[in-house]
Amino acid sequence: MRSSCCTKHFFRRFFTDEFQINGGGGGGALQSTFLSPELLPSLGASINQTTHLRKHIISPFNPRYRAWEMWLVVLVIYSAWICPFEFAFLPYKQNALFIIDHFVNAFFAIDIILTFFVAYLDSQSYLLVDHPKKIALRYLSTWFIFDVCSTAPLQSISFLFTNQTGEVGFKLLNMLRLWRLRRVSSLFARLEKDIRFNYFWTRCTKLISVTLFAVHCAGCFNYVIADKYPDSKQTWIGAVNPNFKEESLWNLYITSIYWSITTLTTTGYGDLHAENPREMLFDIFYMLFNLGFTSYLIGNMTNLVVHWTSRTRNFRDSVQAATEFALRNQLPERIQDQMLSHICLKFRTEGLKQQDTLNELPKAIRASIAHYLFYPIVQKACLFEGVSHDFLFQLVSDVEAEYFPPKEDIILQNEAQTDLYILVSGSVDLILSHVDGHDDHDQEEEQVEICLENMEFYVKSHNLSQLEPQSFLKY
Repeated sequence: MRSSCCTKHFFRRFFTDEFQINGGGGGGALQSTFLSPELLPSLGASINQTTHLRKHIISPFNPRYRAWEMWLVVLVIYSAWICPFEFAFLPYKQNALFIIDHFVNAFFAIDIILTFFVAYLDSQSYLLVDHPKKIALRYLSTWFIFDVCSTAPLQSISFLFTNQTGEVGFKLLNMLRLWRLRRVSSLFARLEKDIRFNYFWTRCTKLISVTLFAVHCAGCFNYVIADKYPDSKQTWIGAVNPNFKEESLWNLYITSIYWSITTLTTTGYGDLHAENPREMLFDIFYMLFNLGFTSYLIGNMTNLVVHWTSRTRNFRDSVQAATEFALRNQLPERIQDQMLSHICLKFRTEGLKQQDTLNELPKAIRASIAHYLFYPIVQKACLFEGVSHDFLFQLVSDVEAEYFPPKEDIILQNEAQTDLYILVSGSVDLILSHVDGHDDHDQEEEQVEICLENMEFYVKSHNLSQLEPQSFLKY
């Protein structure tokens, strides 16, 4: 029960969170819940304005239409597997596959008709075009012919004229159904920009899918060459098993995939290899394809891994550079420890502060975040008792959280200090220097304001402390 509820919640978010359709005259009004990368307003236009579509025109962002597209993607995945498999291993379609293929083709035929009623996004004005004639003209001049050829039951048509469905020419025409893969490519392009999905796993899923499809197609095509060769014993599979045509369909498919994977990974055990010029020619082109495809895979995976580990690498580089600097300049051990402690603490707190990300946000959003995080702390400080709410609201907008490792100097003696520190957690030592050189230590705990006018002492952190510095130069 819980699993079904989670699945329902996922699809509701996937199909409806991005765009909502409010019922209204003329087919409904389109309102965006957040700025989609597919729909941008022109300069001077308001993103909150509604677009009323004509009657019987469907918005491409309609949740029901998005669900329809996802169903077609599932059918495309089936077509991507069955087309090369039928081409290689099935001389004629079995009754079950014959019915399933026509069932799938019927859905894509419905989609062809439906496309004439779907508005499209103009690439220049970024506005939805809902004029029926413009929609039809655009579709007829772009993908209509390819969609019809990939949907027409060509093998059934060939059976009407030749009484045969296993002719290589018609089976090649049936491979036009792979044109439907463009839908999967568009889906991955959209998911990579969708913040609701993890980019790393989306990219990995795409790379794995492309690899499996390449292995599947190469194995099927290589088996076709062996199956159609006049001398079956002079083929890559016949040299190992002369009676391979009597083997089960499952064994033949597994053998073909085994050859394809060993070739793709450049393993090449030598048990299966080309035996005739046709197979040699195919292997040449397949290995040339593998050069580019392997570079594509390695480049993408390297980019993902480097991005994943770049933060740790930069941290280790900073530690190494600081250590070399301290040794080269013969700095005291106390200063070396302070340098390394600061770098380590900065690495640990980067994920908590996210200051670079916050700086990219508009000032109003930063002020709202600061008010939520820091206003209760500043309000409780004894220094600001009785201060107006408006002043505190302006004050907290410039507050930043700072972390100090143990034994780090926070305020130096006789330093012209322009910042106010509010101790949130941890403790600090107030060290007062007398004329005779004797130092008095006074440990201060949480919720202590350090704001003294005559700096005849310095402040050092006693343990890991979180402070909120506030500059008063603007006030």
